[in-house]
Amino acid sequence: MTEINKMLVEENIIAKIYHFRDHKVMLDSDLAELYTVETKQLKRQVKRNLLRFPGDFMFELTDDEQKILRRQFGTLGHGTYSKYGNMAFTEQGVAMLSSVLSSERAILVNIEIIRTFIKIRSTIAQNVVFKQEIDKIKSRLDNQDKNLEIVFKYLDELIAPQMSEPVPRKRIGFKPDMI
Repeated sequence: MTEINKMLVEENIIAKIYHFRDHKVMLDSDLAELYTVETKQLKRQVKRNLLRFPGDFMFELTDDEQKILRRQFGTLGHGTYSKYGNMAFTEQGVAMLSSVLSSERAILVNIEIIRTFIKIRSTIAQNVVFKQEIDKIKSRLDNQDKNLEIVFKYLDELIAPQMSEPVPRKRIGFKPDMI
């Protein structure tokens, strides 16, 4: 297994995907590590090509988001998640990075990252389908319970009169003593 393949193991990429502002994103420092470039070089390339990175492709984390990030990691290593604002790249932003960082490694890394995002999206979609199927089964079972209750109620009504003593009835028709 080559060095690139070892570094790009799917679990390693998934561990570097965060959730900010309702987006799954990867941070500039993590991407720089995967691309084997310095974070400041990656940021410099992005800033030189800002038109390629609209707000839905890349955004800088706010101070509050930075604090949340720091809390997640406790003590951070020197230079990791620096005091300068982190850039967060969505799936589309990561894809756009391949046009800014044109090395062969950047292309290979981007391919693996995009594949990972696709697998995540597929897994989420499958979970939604499973949940819908389970909900359908539950509603069917609820309806069956109601139907069974009705059937048992009717059975009880049919059995109940037979179990009680017969009620004496007044006889009607021809009566012989009336002649």
